[in-house]
Amino acid sequence: MIILASASPVRARLLEKFGIKFTQKPLNFDEDSIQATDPKEFVFQATIGKFKNALENFGLQEPVLAADTVVSVSGVLQRKAQNKLEAESFLQSQSNHAIEIFTCMMYQSSKLEFIDISSTKYQFSAFNPKNLNDYLDSQEWIGKAGCVMVEGFHKSYIKSQIGLESTAMGLSVEKILPFLEII
Repeated sequence: MIILASASPVRARLLEKFGIKFTQKPLNFDEDSIQATDPKEFVFQATIGKFKNALENFGLQEPVLAADTVVSVSGVLQRKAQNKLEAESFLQSQSNHAIEIFTCMMYQSSKLEFIDISSTKYQFSAFNPKNLNDYLDSQEWIGKAGCVMVEGFHKSYIKSQIGLESTAMGLSVEKILPFLEII
């Protein structure tokens, strides 16, 4: 059993899909305190902040896993959109363009420390304006880095992919799986 220090329902579903037993214990961490604008640096700083917070609150009686995800479009950081206008701007910048999704994970048990930063690159075709508006109206984009849902809205627009879908969804499960103490 591990502690997933995240409120993300997508991360929880990924762990369930891979048969990993966990308890979800989200914590608050102020990502706005991070000054980094480089996507890779930002995702690392956010994850280490969440991870330290989790260790302070939960200790290591059970292994702890924390993660963060951001999107990069031409090197420009996209976090979670704060409103519908920002979401539309993010999505317009992704339409018919390439993006890179970075996920950082930090895991620690009494025997092991694991840190990973992975990325998955996508090339998208142009988004259909009606589908885009429907997605914006659905509010499914809320709480998603760059408003990206490769398992949802974005799926039909993927022209190419390099990397793991799980990385794009917020947890590179295939990379950490061999290191987990699964019983």
